[in-house]
Amino acid sequence: MNGQLLALALKKQRLQLNSEAQRAEWVACAAAVKPLCAGVDRLREAGGWLRRHPELLVGGVVVLAVARPRTVFRWLRRSFVAFRFVRRLNGWLA
Repeated sequence: MNGQLLALALKKQRLQLNSEAQRAEWVACAAAVKPLCAGVDRLREAGGWLRRHPELLVGGVVVLAVARPRTVFRWLRRSFVAFRFVRRLNGWLA
């Protein structure tokens, strides 16, 4: 019985060491993705800020529409096509 307990304790220790090594490897791999995640977080914060202040976005579009109407209408058309595509894609996936 004592030999079995010793074998189980050794197996447990080996598993813990393996787990620690895997954890360290995962942290090293995740460090490469950290800047990307930080960039995505900044974009989400900017989107939240724009949702809280839509008047600034509308004002910017109006200024651009007055200054360069062709460019604004081209981008509005592209945005509308992309919006419809995403809506359709969501419908197909649902």
